Amino acid sequence: MKQFSSRFSMGVHILTLIAVMPGDCTGDMIAGSVNTNPVVIRRIMAQLKKAGLINVRPGVGGATLLKDPASISLLEVYNAVEVIDEGPLFHFHPNPSPRCPVGRTIEASLTAELTEAQAAMEQRLSSVSIAKILGQVC
Repeated sequence: MKQFSSRFSMGVHILTLIAVMPGDCTGDMIAGSVNTNPVVIRRIMAQLKKAGLINVRPGVGGATLLKDPASISLLEVYNAVEVIDEGPLFHFHPNPSPRCPVGRTIEASLTAELTEAQAAMEQRLSSVSIAKILGQVC
């Protein structure tokens, strides 16, 4: 089964760590906590910065949150780190056979169900904040 990228969980990890230690978190330090290559962390931090969630001091390093942890939803993180391309989470295979009764109706049959599934996931992510995660790890 294909999985979402781990960028989302790493993005949440990064924001939670910055909330715990504001101003002290460098890419190398965060990479040690996540246990991954600092280049991966710097790329995700660039996405979080672009989304307006963190500020990174150039040169000496050290990141801070630009918003209160209670106002950063997991959906913002999910969207910031580009877990999926824009648009629907689920895609359909192109060109099913119009001669097959399933092939000619599968997209129409599944679209509403998959749209609701994506909306439910996004609703859940929007209801959870970095502050909640922070309360669970500290």
